[in-house]
Amino acid sequence: MADLAGDRELARVTAQVHQHYRQLVATRRIYSLIAVAMLVLVLIGALIFANNASSGKFFDRLPYLLDFIKSFVPNDPFEIVRAMFDLPSPYADGSFKYDYEEGRRYLFGSAFYIPEYFYAMVVTLNIAFLSTLIGGFFAFFLCFFASTNLMGANPARLVIRRVMELCRAFPEIVLAGMLAAVLSLGPIAAIFAVSVHTIGALGKMFFEVVENADMKPDEGLRSLGASWFERVRFGMVPQVMPNFVSYFLLRTEINVRASTIIGAVGGGGIGEVFRLSISRDHAAKTYAIVILLFVTIVAVDQLSALLRRRLVGNASFQFGA
Repeated sequence: MADLAGDRELARVTAQVHQHYRQLVATRRIYSLIAVAMLVLVLIGALIFANNASSGKFFDRLPYLLDFIKSFVPNDPFEIVRAMFDLPSPYADGSFKYDYEEGRRYLFGSAFYIPEYFYAMVVTLNIAFLSTLIGGFFAFFLCFFASTNLMGANPARLVIRRVMELCRAFPEIVLAGMLAAVLSLGPIAAIFAVSVHTIGALGKMFFEVVENADMKPDEGLRSLGASWFERVRFGMVPQVMPNFVSYFLLRTEINVRASTIIGAVGGGGIGEVFRLSISRDHAAKTYAIVILLFVTIVAVDQLSALLRRRLVGNASFQFGA
């Protein structure tokens, strides 16, 4: 009888638990439906706002979204190759649209030249790499002063964090616009803008890595009487450096794209020539720049992935490892 009573009690408790679970599932589904409904309402409101901001023509013009791409076609596919490598065009009519040779960058007299868009791409890459180096340099030294586990309640930590927040508060294109008024248009303003934003962005990533580091080496060095700088140099830097390099490479990829965008507003490089070609309705030049941009960004991404693989090992890139 005792066993029978125990089984009944177990069955009753199990039924209560199962009923409670079903209630929780039903409540979660209701909350999910409410969240989806709110998201749909926000999306509809955003579309209505976009339509009103476009003078009521947003939905009217939506069916013609791809018309520009259909009409923006070069005379023949080989015209894109000629535009990319600054080769003579059979369609040359004296206008700048087909005068690809005009953009050549001659080296060593007139015996050798660099195509205009390759030269502009090199400028963009230089802006990105130099900006990442400058920003990464300052972010590396500032991140240790911004970490809680190394600085505690030191006021310097709060000041440095606020400086980093200020550096990344404005997009690169906004910083470039403000700096252009002082430094004039060109790559220098772009380098300053991307560098400042990189200090704030990389600095935040770096000090978060430092705050998640193992503090046992630091405690051991402290017990031996090591100074703060010695604790950072020998106890912190060796264990955080792999993550630092990985974030540095990631930021390099981001800065290549940012440098291209800044070039479109006067920062020089490939972005500037892209803006000019598309505004002048030069189809072959525009497609040549797009292809060059795509190939360059893929190459940078692959190179970055290769370096990260060599740094952390192949095991981290194996599925299911």
